[in-house]
Amino acid sequence: MRQLILLFAAVMPALAQAPVGIRVNAASTEGRLTPIWSFFGYDEPNYTYMKDGRKLLTELSALSPVPAYVRVHSLLVTGDGVAALKWGSTNAYTEDAAGKPRYDWTITDRIFDTYLERRMKPLVQIGFMPEALSRKPQPYKHHWKPGDPYSDIFTGWAHPPKDFKKWGELVYQWARHCGEKYGKAEAESWLWEVWNEPDGGYWQGTPEEYHQLYDYAADALKRALPNARIGGPHTTGPASERASRFLRGFLDHVVRGKNYVTGQTGSPLDYIGFHAKGSPKFVDGTVVMGIENQLRSLDKGFEIVASYPELKNRPIVIGESDPEGCAGCSSRVYPQNAYRNGMMYAAYTAAVMPRHLDLAAKHGVNLLGAVTWAFEFEDQPWFDGFRDLATNGVGKPVLNVHRMLGLMTGNRVAVENASALPLDRMLASGVKDQPDIHALASRDERSAAILVWNYHDSGKPGPDAPIRLSISGLPRARLLLHHYRVDHGRGNSFELWKKLGSPAQPTPAQYTQLENESRLTLLESPRWLAQETGATEIAFALPRHGVSLVRISW
Repeated sequence: MRQLILLFAAVMPALAQAPVGIRVNAASTEGRLTPIWSFFGYDEPNYTYMKDGRKLLTELSALSPVPAYVRVHSLLVTGDGVAALKWGSTNAYTEDAAGKPRYDWTITDRIFDTYLERRMKPLVQIGFMPEALSRKPQPYKHHWKPGDPYSDIFTGWAHPPKDFKKWGELVYQWARHCGEKYGKAEAESWLWEVWNEPDGGYWQGTPEEYHQLYDYAADALKRALPNARIGGPHTTGPASERASRFLRGFLDHVVRGKNYVTGQTGSPLDYIGFHAKGSPKFVDGTVVMGIENQLRSLDKGFEIVASYPELKNRPIVIGESDPEGCAGCSSRVYPQNAYRNGMMYAAYTAAVMPRHLDLAAKHGVNLLGAVTWAFEFEDQPWFDGFRDLATNGVGKPVLNVHRMLGLMTGNRVAVENASALPLDRMLASGVKDQPDIHALASRDERSAAILVWNYHDSGKPGPDAPIRLSISGLPRARLLLHHYRVDHGRGNSFELWKKLGSPAQPTPAQYTQLENESRLTLLESPRWLAQETGATEIAFALPRHGVSLVRISW
């Protein structure tokens, strides 16, 4: 027994996490903290107005004082409006027997109404191709399910129009209708885009045909709503040569190419969109995230935009910003996606969002938003492993990180942390050795907020991190501390669901328990800080993949 105790005593120091000293100077501001996280999106538009969709949108609209933007696929797809995985439709455009267009905005209005009722803004995706306009309409509706080849989804809706003038007229009629129904000023405050990932399977045409598609859509939108903001091309991650080449070709076209509609040089481009995703793997029974892949796409995309002097200051929207590429691919079929229900997704989000800002600052570009491509999947089994923010109306831990981010307002302030992983190291190899324990801080007129995370690419357990958080530059006033936490035991509906026996159909009492557990909670009761110097120090332990938000108000 004595030998066992001595062995344990010898091993413990090696396992323990060294103290992490984080210093925040609340008086040293670094410019406005752009709330890039107030952007969300999903594949299935008809989930928008269903019961759990409405509930989650209400939650998302309450996250932040700024309106959230919402991006969704398939707003012009032909069909009956019944949702399925990777599928949605609005039947906005059909033709009569003589080929005369018929427009029906009933479902698109219902989607936009749901957003506007919640003070949200549409990021309107102009796509995909209506069946009557598609150059190759059949087959049209797919019946994809997890495990099927992903390419099965690319049916008639992914093809170019048989008539680009009819395509332009469709966009014009839709934009004009939105201006009439919602008011011109409101519709012009939205963001508009043309298509999705035209460098891949979503576009079954050539790059030049996409440029033509874009020009007709942009011209039509600007005729209906002259001050509307339109962007593109929303390509896949620019770290790949194919996506990088497509993005450059598009930017060349809008800057110096011949416009397919006007014959003049260039095309309207009010913001630039591209996507950035990670690449998790399943290694020896454990998920290992690929945060470096997402960071490389951001780095390369920002580099490309910065290389165009005419465009360097244009806003950039990361149209899909995620740990990997398929929200509808359940972890029950794809084990590398098992991060989605618990704390790995939450900690990943906390770690990667500030690095968006850091990489944008590195290249001197104007980052406006980063769309979290995760929503909910209506009437699916509980915690079925989809990439979503809520399951059956109950928020997952990642939603609490978005709640924390929503509490960060005002200006970004300086953070010093000798233990933080250098950005170049994360770009090279991710977070494979030591954990990434770092912070993002902000300050407004009445409060300061510090987000602290303990992230690692590996899903294996690790030691708690002892945090020593020193905050200076505070007013010499009574300071009230709120310390929020999400970890394996707090704000974590997934862990509670497992403790309840993973019920397929929770009882009403269990549902209430899960709903209560899904909310953002405090690590300790709010307390006043005794200080007279404008500085304070807070010490706490942060578990692996845990996230804290320390908020001080006065």
